[in-house]
Amino acid sequence: MPSPSDLALESAAKLHLGEFAARFQPESLPLGDRFSYLAAAVPVGEDDLREYLVEPVAALPALVRAALPPLFVLLVPYLERPVASGKHKATRQTFLPQDSLVVMDPPDEKVRLTLAYVPPSGDGQPGILAFAVKDVDMSEYHFHLFNALSRAAFDRLPETAFSGFMDLLRGELKGRVHGEVDQLSWAAKQNLLNKQASFRGETKLFREYARESFFDTLTLYLHGLCCDIDVEPGPRQIASRHLRKRLEYLRGQFPPPEGYAVFPEELKN
Repeated sequence: MPSPSDLALESAAKLHLGEFAARFQPESLPLGDRFSYLAAAVPVGEDDLREYLVEPVAALPALVRAALPPLFVLLVPYLERPVASGKHKATRQTFLPQDSLVVMDPPDEKVRLTLAYVPPSGDGQPGILAFAVKDVDMSEYHFHLFNALSRAAFDRLPETAFSGFMDLLRGELKGRVHGEVDQLSWAAKQNLLNKQASFRGETKLFREYARESFFDTLTLYLHGLCCDIDVEPGPRQIASRHLRKRLEYLRGQFPPPEGYAVFPEELKN
């Protein structure tokens, strides 16, 4: 029998995420001390649920889990960015994540979203993590999940963890290390290098780059704890010896749960 949330989706072409989450949060199911979830209008069997949430949550280091706010995870068919209207059409489009739309049919690629995150509205209130799971590869889903968790946890992680990571980046910049982990950190690094001819310590541009690099590297670390992944080589990819040094640093700051390791050889010992 369809749940009330399934019926609500089937009776409407599009629903605002914030309204949908508030309306159907009472249907959510608990998953540990930080997560609750709801699969709405998408078939999620026991095996799927294990891949979507149970295994990723189990692989989270205790310090990362403790830094997360309570999170309500919504698995929905598709998400759509609201289209700007009127005088806003010609300006840079901005929107509130809670105004993203939950939709049943595939949106146009120009407005399609993989996820939307709504931070907690107050003490004791959960943040909302919504994922569009139709036509999305599981590896891509995991990447977006761990990236969202990295960002959601950042403000409550120990400041020393981030400052130590910045020390690593300072060494890389002084040594003219090429490359980054992913696209956002690569773009931030290029912006820094294009606007600062030489390394000047902790400028605003450097801190912006360090945040994106931290997010991308922590995403890779968490993803690697959960799943077997390969780092694809490419012209913007940081050399493996520097990447390993970063991952070893994060392992020291955020030890994995027992039975998990980011380097395969560690599980053989």
